[in-house]
Amino acid sequence: MSAVREVAMTAEPINEPVDDHLDWMHALSQDWTYEQVKNLDLPFDWDLVDGVIVVRGQTNQWHDQVRDELYSALRSARVTPYAANVERCVLLDEANTAKPDVVVFDKTGLDVFELECLPPEALVLAVEVVSHGTRANDRFRKPGQYADKRIPAYWRVERGIDNLPIVHEFHRDEEKGVYLPVAQHEGVLRTSVPYPVEIDLAALVEL
Repeated sequence: MSAVREVAMTAEPINEPVDDHLDWMHALSQDWTYEQVKNLDLPFDWDLVDGVIVVRGQTNQWHDQVRDELYSALRSARVTPYAANVERCVLLDEANTAKPDVVVFDKTGLDVFELECLPPEALVLAVEVVSHGTRANDRFRKPGQYADKRIPAYWRVERGIDNLPIVHEFHRDEEKGVYLPVAQHEGVLRTSVPYPVEIDLAALVEL
């Protein structure tokens, strides 16, 4: 995922949308909600984490290329009724949003081109490409949130020797409600979840 930086910005919940001119730099006593933040003209890309606006930092070439090539591979292999996308907003709840680097989702019943955020129940796979500043988020906080929302599969992509991606594949255990590791893919990723796909991991970083 993109590097992030927390900013102490909270606001009292209100029932109506916030005006664009509201000064987000002045913290009040309660948390932001998605309905409030989406109407702000913020000068940066953001996530909402427990009601706190979190700045999404810039990423490097390795991160972006691996993200984009994984998306391309997943999109090419997709089967009905699935779709893939990059950094789509997922509304976990009113105080938490996420933008996984890549998502695969079931588009059945969704007006995809009109959605602001995907509902977590539509996701079948979330992928995070680890950045320098996001190790804790991608290894612990994000998978915890995704598992809590019953997203069936999670891939965490780490940077290995010679810049080669290593993909850690997890499936959600229905009884325990957490992700359990099922494979560590090096060289080639082969899996049948969420659908059959084979990815040459070295090719992801070819220029």
